[in-house]
Amino acid sequence: MNRNELPYFNIGRSYGGNQRWFLDFWMHIGGCGALTMCDLMIYMAMFRDIPEGIPFNAARLTRREYVRFGMQMKPYLKPRKTGIKDLKTFIDGADDYLRSSGIRGIEMEEFPGTETYAMAERVLKEQIDAGMPVPMLMLNHKRKEYSFFEWHWFLLVGYEDRQEGNQTVTYAKAATYGKAHWLRFDRFWETGMEERGGLIIVKEKHQ
Repeated sequence: MNRNELPYFNIGRSYGGNQRWFLDFWMHIGGCGALTMCDLMIYMAMFRDIPEGIPFNAARLTRREYVRFGMQMKPYLKPRKTGIKDLKTFIDGADDYLRSSGIRGIEMEEFPGTETYAMAERVLKEQIDAGMPVPMLMLNHKRKEYSFFEWHWFLLVGYEDRQEGNQTVTYAKAATYGKAHWLRFDRFWETGMEERGGLIIVKEKHQ
């Protein structure tokens, strides 16, 4: 069985941060883009030796500090009525935050949801194997079991190949709302909808 899970951070008993902690109206209902960037920066500080992206001690982060961090990220990836519904808007806001933090060693690329599943699986595994979480945007989905993830940004932080009958299928591990979720990636990727989200490919530039 082929499996790779990235190390991740906990805040108390929460697996990563939790959007429900926010009392700010817009962050509570639509802060997922900003918080996905926060979670990525916490990961980069803890496991990729890039501490400049978070104004707190990432290894000892408290719930209160996480909320403060999210509010600091809010101007760069502003919640809005339609949400941050495209990859470019996320990358533009993320780039602004990286520049303001003095970080020059991270770059991001779009991988749209219109790409084939085979390509998406390859990107997922290459990124995880390189030690890099994968920000993902899910818009609408035809399968009811994925309604929890609709119109939502989150991180993918692992994968696992499982034998189901006579075929091997890949599951992706998503981190959101303080929990880990294993999702059958082919069914998750093939939304069956015209409007799609996609992945963000995060790379470290060699200085």
